[in-house]
Parts: sequence; structure tokens; C-alpha cells
Amino acid sequence: MSSSEFIKKRKEESAFVITIDNPPVNALNMKLLEELVAAVKEGNNDPEVRGIVITGAGNNAFCAGADLKMMQDLGPQDADRIAKVGHDAFNAIENSPKPVLVAINGLALGGGCELSMSCDLRFASDRARFGQPEVTLGLIPAWGGTQRMPRLIGKAKAKELIYSGQLINAQEALRIGLVNKVVPDGEELRAAVDYVRMLAAKTSPFAVMQAKIAINKGLQEPSIEKGLEYEIEGARATAQSQDLREGIEAFLMKRPPKYTGK
Repeated sequence: MSSSEFIKKRKEESAFVITIDNPPVNALNMKLLEELVAAVKEGNNDPEVRGIVITGAGNNAFCAGADLKMMQDLGPQDADRIAKVGHDAFNAIENSPKPVLVAINGLALGGGCELSMSCDLRFASDRARFGQPEVTLGLIPAWGGTQRMPRLIGKAKAKELIYSGQLINAQEALRIGLVNKVVPDGEELRAAVDYVRMLAAKTSPFAVMQAKIAINKGLQEPSIEKGLEYEIEGARATAQSQDLREGIEAFLMKRPPKYTGK
């Protein structure tokens, strides 16, 4: 499968694996973010893909954050532009119609941590480390960190980490809910791909998509009542789907379902 300047792509059965490749620490720049979004869209448009997995090349860092060269001589207009590019990129990942997983090998700092939080599920190496150290450089997390981290781990803990810029290890990240699973170093990508393989074997892609839409939209609302409306919309959509009929028939006939995502 074709590669871009900073992104490598390949299909592994039902998983579309995207590798950030910008040594030595896979720092994020504008071109890389553009290529990353394009790769996610490619996975979205492939009917054989049941989940997208993002990881980093090398052994030291999944992604150590934004390329600091972009921050030199930073002015207000530059800050607006750079923040908007990061917001758009990570929103595109978060709102992908397919599950997006991240396999975190090594450091996930700054923009790298923010990227991981825009994904649906996070699988981490037991030697991974996480943090939002922007305040130690005179910045704030501006690619979604101030918004996604409190939603993931709670306001008080997010403030503790963001205010101090401290780094935490994979075990602490698991304890506070920043990652879903910690595996032995080197097994994080396999764990993420295996999860996608499980989805392909057991679940309706249409139902998973509707569940993701309901969760994401509901979390944007101040009350559960509006979120429950999104849930009803999703239930209504699945009630009209071919996947529902296939799922019930397969269950009654005691055979594996053959979902089409329709």
C-alpha cells in the first residue's frame, strides 16, 4: 500500500494500520497532520476495513508532540491557525464512522497524548509514558487536551496533570482511565489489531457506528436527556438495517453472522 512523506499505511485483514513515521520522535507538523487525516479517510472509505489503528514508528516514541519549530516566533494569528489545524485533524479522527484505536509505543506527550485521546480506544506498551508538558514551555495543550482529558479522566485529575506538566507511566494511565489496556512492550499493535479482528468476527459495523455516534454526540450535551434522544435515533437507524435482520437470523440458526454494514 502506498505511503506518504510522514505516514505509512497497510491493511492487516480487517484492520487498517496507519504508522506515523517522522524520526526521531514522530513529531507532528502541518503536513503530517494533513497526511494522517487523508489516511483515516482512506480507511473510512474501504468497506473491508472494520477498524483503524494508529501507531508510531520506532521504539522510543509513539509521538512526542508537535514539532517545536512551528512554535518559534509564534504570534496570536499563528496560534489560531496552528490550533485550528490540530482541532480539525483530531476531530476528523474522533468523528470517523469506524472505530479508531491507537497502539502507543513509548512516549505520548503533548500533541501525541492529544492525538491518542481523540481515538476511541488506547492500547499501551507497559513502557509507555504520557503527559501534557506544554505549560513547562509557556504553552497550553491546544489540540484538544484541555477538553478531552477532563472528559476522559475527570476534571480534577486533568487539571493536576495539565497544570504541572508531569509525566505518568502506563500503569498510572490505566488506573485513571487514560488508556484502556496495558500490554507487554512490543505487543500493543497486536492487541489493537486483535481487537479489530474481534469486531469483524462478532459485531455489526452499522450498529458499532450508530453506537459511536450516540456516545460522541451525547457527550457534547449538558444533560442526559438530549443524549438519550441521540440513542433513540441510533436505535431507529439500526431497526431499519439489514445487519439487524442478519444478526437475529444468525442467532436463531446458531451460525456466525455475515454483516455487511447496511
